[in-house]
Amino acid sequence: MTAHTRRGTDRPTPIRALALLGSVALLLCTRAHAAETPHDPWERLNRATYAFNNAFDRMLGRPVAKAYVAVLPEAGRHAVANFVANLAYPTAIVNDALQGKIIIAGSDTARFVLNSSVGIAGLFDPATHVGLASHHQDFGHTLSIWGVPAGPYLMLPILGPSDLRDAPAELVDRYLTVDHYFKTSKERYGITALRVVDRRAELLSADTALDTAFDSYALVRASYIARRNYLVHDGQVPDISYDDPPADTP
Repeated sequence: MTAHTRRGTDRPTPIRALALLGSVALLLCTRAHAAETPHDPWERLNRATYAFNNAFDRMLGRPVAKAYVAVLPEAGRHAVANFVANLAYPTAIVNDALQGKIIIAGSDTARFVLNSSVGIAGLFDPATHVGLASHHQDFGHTLSIWGVPAGPYLMLPILGPSDLRDAPAELVDRYLTVDHYFKTSKERYGITALRVVDRRAELLSADTALDTAFDSYALVRASYIARRNYLVHDGQVPDISYDDPPADTP
């Protein structure tokens, strides 16, 4: 067989083509994996979601929060914050119990009852004045206590930073809030909107840092991971690097 014949018949077969594509894909995956932050394997998608969230916030979230602060005085905003926090406080009570913190669960129950009654539906916070401390507990924290790993960092549309454990856990927490059981959708959506605006108003002080950061996405990611480590370890944070994965079981 002549060289010309070999060149004419030596075309890629389907098997060889698949092998070639597989080799290219493996090379690309290897390079992508080497560039990934250990806890953020979906960084490209997360950054795209963050860019969308940032644009949406600049268009709607930030202006609404600024208007809220401008219209409502500090005392009024404080009362609103107390009110929405009290509606969600059964989340802390149930997760206290699920984590085996029975004494704290009893204290948090007393706090919820006192603020809901004497505090006029939570607008005021007499529980703190009598020594009943507030605790932040959620189902993601409970899953951590049970040994469920945090998984990869995840930027959710509109909702913001989370991870593969905390994102679905938030759905469970939603069923533990008082306002979830309000009779009408209008009431439930109204409280949700109030909670979102109140939370965004609290974060206005961080806008300058984000606007001037070299990489605001990385700053948000580091802040989220540090905060979650603090919460799931009940304030007893081990020595970590921001390049470490999110904390799992204490």
